[in-house]
Amino acid sequence: MTSPSVPSEKGAEVGRRIGVGLMYGLWKPRVLGAWRVPTTGPLIFAVNHAHNIDGPMVMGVAPRPTHFLIKKEAFVGPLGQFLTGIGQVQVDRASTDRTAIARALGVLESGGVLGIFPEGTRGEGDFASLRAGLAYFAVRGGAPIVPVAVLGSSERPGRLIKALPPLRSRVDVVFGDPFDAGDSSGRRTRKALDEATERIQKQLTAHLENARRLTGR
Repeated sequence: MTSPSVPSEKGAEVGRRIGVGLMYGLWKPRVLGAWRVPTTGPLIFAVNHAHNIDGPMVMGVAPRPTHFLIKKEAFVGPLGQFLTGIGQVQVDRASTDRTAIARALGVLESGGVLGIFPEGTRGEGDFASLRAGLAYFAVRGGAPIVPVAVLGSSERPGRLIKALPPLRSRVDVVFGDPFDAGDSSGRRTRKALDEATERIQKQLTAHLENARRLTGR
């Protein structure tokens, strides 16, 4: 049995360039803290998730090409082929998707950037409920986490589509300082991952609060 292929970094770079054009064409991104993102080495972007544009927005404005874990339901027809072509990772959220896990770890092993919505699905975007997947990839892949807050303007009227901010409105993307989720012990037990998840949640919540103060959101 052959191992799953690692998503294409060239494809993710193409996706980044497409994202730049779309995001700056439809909205007004303001990017803060991009200089905090390490320029090389494995990395995880932990992104809050309130709008459908959060992934494409980060993909477009991040200083490095990003491979996001995206629910398999999005991989339908031409869109599925497109997402695969730009290096995104299909994941079945209803099961332990070993193929997706292997591909995501492959991204980190090759020194790439993995994008994760640690809350698992779109919601309030406040990092209130994290799943253990982020801690697993951070500890297993030996990758620092960069918290990313995407703060849109969904509270304002004028949205043509409910899950999107109003067109041409400002969307702030705030990158935080990288941090390690593990405790330097190398443990990968359930208890160690639970402890790592608690540490991660504190860091992400603090970053989100700081981003809101910084942007006035």
